[in-house]
Amino acid sequence: MTTKTNNAKRKPPTHRLYHVAGDGPDAIWSQVAAAWPHADGKGFTIPVPFLGRIVMREIGDKADDQGALL
Repeated sequence: MTTKTNNAKRKPPTHRLYHVAGDGPDAIWSQVAAAWPHADGKGFTIPVPFLGRIVMREIGDKADDQGALL
């Protein structure tokens, strides 16, 4: 797997992740991260400063999930 180092060509994130405290109109939404889609359209990379990064992938065939931790 390669890592892009040229941020000038990096596309903006397509999704934002929020921590939500409370319910309804009084809920407080705090953005905690953003997500970039994978080129194959089956997942996202989510950089999280205090954790490193989270990779979310579509649930697929067993062959696609080899090596995945549950």
